[in-house]
Amino acid sequence: MNEIVAGVIRLVVRLLIVAMGVVLFLSLLAAMLVFALVWALRAAWARLMGRPVTPWVMRMDPRTGFSTVFRSRERWSASWRGASAASDEAIDETAASRRGGVLPGAAEVTDVEARDVR
Repeated sequence: MNEIVAGVIRLVVRLLIVAMGVVLFLSLLAAMLVFALVWALRAAWARLMGRPVTPWVMRMDPRTGFSTVFRSRERWSASWRGASAASDEAIDETAASRRGGVLPGAAEVTDVEARDVR
């Protein structure tokens, strides 16, 4: 009797998991169909009005993320910079190397010829 109850419970759990998967699939399919319908109506309306069909785009400049990070670094390291003057020089050298300035230790290189940056 124990095996029969365990088998029925396993079957019910499996059916419940499959039903949940089907519901998730159908809900995602319905959402995508609504999105496609809105897209098609928008494109048809633009063509009907004689306007170009413009895509939906995410207006984001990738450089904004980097500048945000660097501004955040400067803000948090501003209080730390006042601790010692030697650390200011080290920070300035690393910042200059990132910005295309003179690299630290560039005067020690002797096996190449310096040229102007284009």
